[in-house]
Amino acid sequence: MFKNLHDRKKAQLSIGFFLGIIFGFLLQKGGATEYTLILNQLLLRDFTIVKIMLTAVVTGMSGIYLMKRFDLIRLSPKPLYPKGIILGGLIFGVGFALLGYCPGTAAGAIGTGSIHALFGAIGILIGAEIFSVVYPSLKSSLMKEDYGPVTFPELLDVEPWKIILPILIAFLLFFSYFTFF
Repeated sequence: MFKNLHDRKKAQLSIGFFLGIIFGFLLQKGGATEYTLILNQLLLRDFTIVKIMLTAVVTGMSGIYLMKRFDLIRLSPKPLYPKGIILGGLIFGVGFALLGYCPGTAAGAIGTGSIHALFGAIGILIGAEIFSVVYPSLKSSLMKEDYGPVTFPELLDVEPWKIILPILIAFLLFFSYFTFF
């Protein structure tokens, strides 16, 4: 029994590894590992990065709910802790603004030979270590408000596609506007 579980875990890790390589390749081909492209996104001069990210979000969101609809997967979202999400978002945003890379694009940039992304990734690892040390003391205050494992459709008490379809339409309008104008 445990051998089968170990083999399954190994298969999942292998699939994740190869999907990560494909993801990195696509990030690089899309230009998301180029510091100047990211900088121009932060300065609102070039929306390529937003288009890449929105495409990933919309594809993932639609795919997850399609798979859920046909009982191919079960959703098990993490609990919603607003204070923790806000703090995490602020830390991520500051790090992204200072480095010019998020963790994924930093890894991709390292793969293309970027030395400053390598030093940034070292900073990401140091920051993760510091957070893991201070997390136990922050945990009680960050997790005081617990909304449980809830999705936006559950939170709003609506059918998931009533949220997904308007987001898809807005995405297509956004994408076509920034592609053709």
